[in-house]
This record gives sequence, structure tokens and C-alpha cells, in this order.
Amino acid sequence: MRGSLTIAAAQPACAAKDVRANALEHARLIRLARARLVFFPELSLTGYELDAAAISPDDEALRPIVEACAECGAAALPGAPVEDPGGERYIAILRATEAGSDVVYRKSYLGGDEPGRFAAGNGPVAIDVDGWRVGLGICKDTGVAQHVADVAALRAEVYVAGLVHRPEELDEQERRGVSIARACGGFVALASFAGPTGGGYDRTAGCSAIWAPDGTQLARAGREPGEIATFSLPA
Repeated sequence: MRGSLTIAAAQPACAAKDVRANALEHARLIRLARARLVFFPELSLTGYELDAAAISPDDEALRPIVEACAECGAAALPGAPVEDPGGERYIAILRATEAGSDVVYRKSYLGGDEPGRFAAGNGPVAIDVDGWRVGLGICKDTGVAQHVADVAALRAEVYVAGLVHRPEELDEQERRGVSIARACGGFVALASFAGPTGGGYDRTAGCSAIWAPDGTQLARAGREPGEIATFSLPA
């Protein structure tokens, strides 16, 4: 039988474009969270630096994350720029486990200056974590009704997304959490950067949170880097 699933939305302190330092911070938060699934904001491994070099899933700099996952029995979902063999770049979510890392989702809906540097991904994704179907999104995806509907069509029981929002966008961030939960009829968890993250973001919203299917907020982090929102989804 499927058991409960402990999830954690983490807010790492970020050193712009310093993948090694950021990977160490991710590993620290994975150990601190003690959750089965730990997920992070958009482009969490580089900061919101659109010209940062692409990261390969087998980059040696990611080893601390893999080691932390092995130690804690966790799966982690950091954000990173990636590149395919043809040279196309994407804003993506990596999946790290004790076995290594791979790319599991590429952002579907791009905003701001992103279309000039990245391609859009090829559609919605839901992954399996211990029998739970986990739908994935990245920042602007969460505000696009078609994306939410497409994830709901995958019968996702949990929707997780990494965000970069300014403090004045916090009300919209929380509105989206409630709206997605009700639209999908499932749990929603948003990991939002806190503190500076490069790319002109000297301050970010933080307040990562987890919502029940009816829109009730179940857990919420504060506004500072290093904080984590954690909740155990019932079996």
C-alpha cells in the first residue's frame, strides 16, 4: 500500500552563478528537511541569471546533492538551465536521487527576457514518487490556466513548482497556490526564492507554502533564505 509522503519546499541562500556553492547549500537543506521529496525555486542552482552556463545532470558539482539524497533517502528537485545535444537551452527541473541526476521537466511557458535565451519545453510532466503522482511546473507555468489543466489531466495528486517572485508579488503567489489546488483537486507546494538571487532580484518573496486540495494552507516558510515549508501528505 502507498504510504504517506513528506514533502519540503526549500529556500536556499543563493550565490549567483556559483553552482558548487549552491549545490552545497541544497545538500544542507536536504539534510535539514528530512523529507522524502525536497524541491527548490526556479534556477536554484545558478540564481535567476539567464546567461548562466547550462548544467549537465552528471556535473561533478552536483555530487553533494546526490550524496545528501543517498544519506537521507530523499529525492530532490533543483532548478537549472540545461542544454540538449542540439544546443537548445531550457529552464528545467533536475531530479537527484542516490542514483544520480536527470532532467525531468522543461519550463513550458516563458516570460520576460526568457524567450530570447531559452526554448519552451514540450508539455506537462508528472513523475512517480513512492506511488504518488507529482506534477511539475516552473514559475510562469503556475499562472497559465492551460498548463494547470494539462497537469490536472495527468491525474497528478501533488503539484510542485519552483518560483522566483518579488516581494510585491506575494499575494499573487498565494492566490495561485489556492487556485491550482482547487483546479487539480490535489495538494500544491510552491518553492519560492528568498533573499537576493541575481538577475536584478535583490529581494524575493520567500514564503514557500503547501496547500490542501481545498485550498487550505498547510505549511508556510518565512521570508528568509534557509527556511523550509514541510508537510506529510497522508497515505
